[in-house]
Amino acid sequence: MSTHYSPTHTRTQVLHHPARRRASGPRRLVMLRSLLALAFVALGVRLFFIQVVDHAHYAKLSVAQVKVNLTTTALRGGIYDRNGQILAVSRPTSLVIADDIQIKHPLREAQAMSPIIQIPVRRLVPLLSKSKDGYVILNDKLNLNSGRKLAALDFPGVVVQNSSVRNYPNGPLATSVLGGTNAAGAGSAGLEYEYQKLLAGSTGITREFVSASGVSLPSSFSTVIRKAQPGVGLELTLDTSLQFVAERDLARQLAATDAVSGVAVVMDVKTGEILADASLANTKSHPGVLGTDPVWGRSVGVPGIEQTVNNLAFSQTYEPGSVFKIVTFSAALQAGLITPTSVITVPPSVVVGGRYFHDAEQHPLEHLTATQVLALSSNIGTYEIGARVGENGLLTQVTRLGFGLPTAVNFPGQSSGLLVNTANWYASDQVALPIGQVDAVPPIQVLDAYNAIANGGVFVEPKLVRGYVFANGAVKATAPSAKREAISPSVSATMVKMLEQVVLSGTGTNAIIPGYSVAGKTGTATMPYPGKDKLLVGDYNASFVGFAPANNPVLSMIVVVERPETTIFGGAVAAPIFQEVMSYALHHYNIPSNGTYQKPLKGSGASISSDVT
Repeated sequence: MSTHYSPTHTRTQVLHHPARRRASGPRRLVMLRSLLALAFVALGVRLFFIQVVDHAHYAKLSVAQVKVNLTTTALRGGIYDRNGQILAVSRPTSLVIADDIQIKHPLREAQAMSPIIQIPVRRLVPLLSKSKDGYVILNDKLNLNSGRKLAALDFPGVVVQNSSVRNYPNGPLATSVLGGTNAAGAGSAGLEYEYQKLLAGSTGITREFVSASGVSLPSSFSTVIRKAQPGVGLELTLDTSLQFVAERDLARQLAATDAVSGVAVVMDVKTGEILADASLANTKSHPGVLGTDPVWGRSVGVPGIEQTVNNLAFSQTYEPGSVFKIVTFSAALQAGLITPTSVITVPPSVVVGGRYFHDAEQHPLEHLTATQVLALSSNIGTYEIGARVGENGLLTQVTRLGFGLPTAVNFPGQSSGLLVNTANWYASDQVALPIGQVDAVPPIQVLDAYNAIANGGVFVEPKLVRGYVFANGAVKATAPSAKREAISPSVSATMVKMLEQVVLSGTGTNAIIPGYSVAGKTGTATMPYPGKDKLLVGDYNASFVGFAPANNPVLSMIVVVERPETTIFGGAVAAPIFQEVMSYALHHYNIPSNGTYQKPLKGSGASISSDVT
């Protein structure tokens, strides 16, 4: 048998396999080492780029994970009255925050912090325990000394930051003017809202290194990038003493008459500066379909009477009634259509444009002078005078006296009023407008118009802010109020004499102030039913507006009482408030008495109820 291999041949083949294995082993090791070397080189190159070439970039990313720029709130500017009395001020405080995740010994730290932070240990322990989310406010109103002491002790996981709290030292006084701030410390109403940017100042920036929960890391330091600039304060035209008296007397009358709300504003005749601005609501009244006005929730000292959220003198419109009659009389005098002694024939009633109009009290055909028509507040007599003036003359005079125009005060929520014009004029408006039934205006516009008469015919814009108070104590006065001629000086003087007779022998006798001459006008105005072409039954706005001393006017004032129940007439409800507040103001400012009264008109006096429109 033959074969192609032999044991020798086979042996030779077997002997060659181990040699090949011995040869491939080192090669694989070399390759493995080469790959490892390449990996280490690549890693080294990568580390080189990370640590050297891209060091700044990655360092920035690393720091950014714990570095934050925190906004530092500036100290809010204060608000002061005209005499420097504090009305609103922000008190610096310390805000204490804890990262309860970092705190290892809650009981121990609570016992150490409790006397400083002014929180009992039993309340502190749960706050410091690891059961929260890493951010717990322990005290947001801690006094500065305690805050500094706590920060110096460097409790782990506890941070002390600057903060402030807004205080109103006079309680609810003038809150409807000042407004308030929200939880974030920003103005939410009134002057606090209107001057938010100025009062708030400029925020600062502080750089800190913090944990994910927002609390500073241990042993880290804060860096001030930009200092916060304190806000600029306001010096108001208000007089705290007069404001208190106005609110007190208004509040008492609201409670006594069960009225829904009321307004009382006192103004400097020459400058337009508002010395008192009371706006109150009675939470115990029966508001009916019109509802109540929002209030702040704190009594002004008379049960149920509170400050309104909105300043009603600027924001609430109403049909003014008889106090609007100065539009008709001043227009007729300006055009030379009447004199104070012109005799006006006054029928008991008239029908114009399909509407029936009458005086508040029944009477036969009368012949009254123009002064008597105003003093007795005759609706029909006023219509007869308005008919002489005509539509265009009346509408022009409405605007000249400032009605329908926004005030320069620009108070938040202020209304310009709702006025008729040539486009929506109805025949019946020839009666309704002259007696104050058509146009709806805010009380401040009524006061502005009477103030123009008191000021020699010169209309002066009302004013609430007298100056700006800077952090260093410096005060910069605001610009004087804008002025313009509304009526001629002679017409103004004539109107003053006629308005004096309203107080001396007409519907405003309750406004008489012993030793001072007073000029003014009452109003008892009906109220329209919302959304319907009819009037509310038994609901009226009672008002009185005037100035003193009439021979040389210094102060003007308006009082509006909404929906009184026990008595409705302006002469009975609003005039007494005017008398009380104006009496105080005249003596408060040492305004000399002018001694005697002007002689009243002869003849029968007016009933206090004859001014209903």
